[in-house]
Amino acid sequence: MEYDFSFADIHTIGIVGLGLIGGSYAKAYRENTECRILGKDTNPDAVRTAIEDGTLDGELTEDMIPECDLLLVALYPEAIIEYVTSVADRIRPEAFVIDTGGLKRNVCRALFPLAAEKGFTFIGGHPMAGKKTSGYHHSSGTLFKGASMILVPDDVTDFDTLATAKAIFAPCGFGRITICSAEKHDEMIAFTSELAHIVSNAYMKSPTALHHKGFSAGSYKDLTRVAWLNETMWTEIFMDNRDNLIREIDSIIHSLAEYKEAMEKEDRQQLWKLLHEGKMAKEAVDGK
Repeated sequence: MEYDFSFADIHTIGIVGLGLIGGSYAKAYRENTECRILGKDTNPDAVRTAIEDGTLDGELTEDMIPECDLLLVALYPEAIIEYVTSVADRIRPEAFVIDTGGLKRNVCRALFPLAAEKGFTFIGGHPMAGKKTSGYHHSSGTLFKGASMILVPDDVTDFDTLATAKAIFAPCGFGRITICSAEKHDEMIAFTSELAHIVSNAYMKSPTALHHKGFSAGSYKDLTRVAWLNETMWTEIFMDNRDNLIREIDSIIHSLAEYKEAMEKEDRQQLWKLLHEGKMAKEAVDGK
């Protein structure tokens, strides 16, 4: 499918970080646009492979940053700040810089004023897509198809900038674009993503897990899928968002304690009530 990028003036895209997310962006733009695509990664094999398979037109060097109309930074949150700050003087004023990090408050707090000072546009970005495997070799041009893309602009009422940002991501096939503040993003992600990873990871620590084969089906697979995580990345994310995440952990501990107490007291009526409340909450949020 062809996408018209002329109105957005996107001709050269630079991608920093060629793991699962950065590599998937590179492949999506290669498959669906005529843009020149440059990439950078701490692993030279990832860059070499991406050039050899035709995804990249070349390596992104600091000298080429002024040529980029769009700079996508697919690094860990702290590294995003460090990288953009280090190359800010080379980013041309008309360019868009968008990150892919899982948290937004610290990144946006650092980079919104920097972008305003230097004249380029920074938008916080978080593609809600992934796999349990990582690295360029697992990236795919269809990873984002149908997924939600969260955009965190400096000004949520700047509709021209938001319209351009939405057009920028059209070739990736996102099914939904969500606009919010950095504070709202981190609050919601603590519930929808971070808590799920912690619960799944903690669940696998039961001694019973060693003997589950032959006794597990869909519910086990659903609950444990995200227990297999990148502990370095998630440690940084959890600690940076610990205020929101601790609140969510307290909430689920309270709920679990209620179930436990009902069973300890052999209170069938209370247990039924708690289970019914959970089912109805799920129905209210997501439907039957």
